[in-house]
Amino acid sequence: MSTRTGIDWAAPVPGARYHGLRVPSGTLAAVSLPADPEAARAGGARGGRVVLLPGLTGSKEDFALVMPLLAHAGFDSESVDLAGQYESASAGPRGVATAGASPSASYDYPLYTADVTALLEAGEPAHVVGYSFAGVVAQLVAVRRPELVRSLTLVSTPPGYGNGFRGVSWIGWASGTFGPRVAASLMLWGIRNNLNRVDADRLGFVRARLAATRRDSVDDTIDLMMTIPDVREAVAALPVPKLVAVGRHDLWPVRRHARFAASIGAELGVYGSGHSPNETAPAALTADLVRLYREAPSSGDEVSAEVPPVA
Repeated sequence: MSTRTGIDWAAPVPGARYHGLRVPSGTLAAVSLPADPEAARAGGARGGRVVLLPGLTGSKEDFALVMPLLAHAGFDSESVDLAGQYESASAGPRGVATAGASPSASYDYPLYTADVTALLEAGEPAHVVGYSFAGVVAQLVAVRRPELVRSLTLVSTPPGYGNGFRGVSWIGWASGTFGPRVAASLMLWGIRNNLNRVDADRLGFVRARLAATRRDSVDDTIDLMMTIPDVREAVAALPVPKLVAVGRHDLWPVRRHARFAASIGAELGVYGSGHSPNETAPAALTADLVRLYREAPSSGDEVSAEVPPVA
């Protein structure tokens, strides 16, 4: 499904600060947008902090239409390019080790979770939004460090565990047969050849972003998406509001997302979009986010949970 037309996706978000954030894997390209002061003057309470995590081959720009809406609602928001992706291409397994640990040998779950944990530790507890693959990482971080997370939203995240590509029409059949590198090649071919039918402005940005992204990060992360840990029980035990947000024409059928949402105790939001409601239905998605956030514990409340252990 096409994204909105006439948008310069590489243009800075007005009022946002672009900077580098030091994390265990290196330096991540980051963008932060504070709450609109007019929202407070209009009688709205400060909403707190929102951390937005893009998926594989994505970037912070994927939330360019959501961040201003959050600011208008009184929320500070920030996003990053994950290690190996776009303007964070220099971050990766050769980055700095976390305390008491060795650097990752690849773009693996310990690398991504350490980076996201460092991002969350850099500010107050946050409402966390994980898009696609980043939703898997967000779950792993939330069950290990629940005190950092005020709510959890999974946007178009693989609905299950194990091979996350089960049920995806144009790549699922190959993912279990040819392995991660061939599956990654098929995915990259689909992006470059615009199988998602985005408009010319978006396609130009996506192709330029992909050219800057490290290919080994894509291969390694596809492998991770074929071996998703089952943390549903632990996520369900988190005492924070949860939302599974998906487009009606997502890569996975809505019925699978609905079963997944029920298994983790999350609400289900369905939008008239494809895999990227943050791009094609930002107003509807943000309205659901703000409503969810109003239900969350305040930033001064202690968020704790007796969650099952995660291997």
